[in-house]
Amino acid sequence: MDQAFEEKKRKILDQLSAPDDAYADLSPKGSVDEAIRHLISDTNRVNGLVTTSSCSGRVSVFLEGRRKDGLSVTHNADGDEATTTAGPGGKGGGSWLYVSHEAVGMPAEHEDTYFHSLFGLASRSSDQPIPDGDALRYARFKFEPMILHILARSLQDAQKVLSAALSAGFRESGAVSIVPTRAKETMPTVAVRSSGLMFDAPVGLCAPSGLVMSIVTEAYLRHLVSIANDRFRVNSERTERFKSALLDQFSLCSLKELGGREKVEDAEARKTRKRAEGLKVQEESRFQKSEPMPAVDISEIGNIFRETH
Repeated sequence: MDQAFEEKKRKILDQLSAPDDAYADLSPKGSVDEAIRHLISDTNRVNGLVTTSSCSGRVSVFLEGRRKDGLSVTHNADGDEATTTAGPGGKGGGSWLYVSHEAVGMPAEHEDTYFHSLFGLASRSSDQPIPDGDALRYARFKFEPMILHILARSLQDAQKVLSAALSAGFRESGAVSIVPTRAKETMPTVAVRSSGLMFDAPVGLCAPSGLVMSIVTEAYLRHLVSIANDRFRVNSERTERFKSALLDQFSLCSLKELGGREKVEDAEARKTRKRAEGLKVQEESRFQKSEPMPAVDISEIGNIFRETH
């Protein structure tokens, strides 16, 4: 099983190492999101793990596809593909009017049509009725949090990933392919995900003419963007917590094991380091002035350095 896993991991890492213009996946963006490149890199350094798909989180405006035989094609929140499903307001393909993997910039208050233009929505006058009928297709404003699929070499490795995900707030995380078959041993895939931050709101509709007309005000679009931006912040915090928890689970927190990545210095460590540096400067200054060297408590210096490690 180790050999089969390592072969899969090698192929995936070869693809990830390709230049951006040579790499493509099924997402609208077509490549790994910048916001989680560090997470992907650190995860793939772990023996027994390899990432298979990811999305750092996104805000989008998605236009439903055309109805066909009672079936519709809708955006799949678990990944970046469109999947055929039965449902109301049928779609049949759909298209992205807007996609961003980072917080959306907020314009000045007086820009009355900024988000309508950004999202490709035609403004509707207050006295203009909203059309109805089965042929209408809705444009939906969506926020979707980070999702990450990780292939694990064993059930034990998968359990560690799942534990890290749940502790970081990704409550809907789970594992698949956990039962071995006669043909091969299991290599579980863990989906790191949370639906708690997700939301979806209709903001426009597409008439048979093809015009995508807004059904909300500019102020309402601004409000939705504000909510999405706040959820981007929470999503980023959860993602960082997951990375820390994952590395803790696999004992990869040391600088050496992370391949030379600079260790982040917290406020307390910085305070202690500055104190030690200050004492050193004081001693050097006294020496240069040929002042008598005061007695130094060696135990105090030892304590200082122990606090920094």
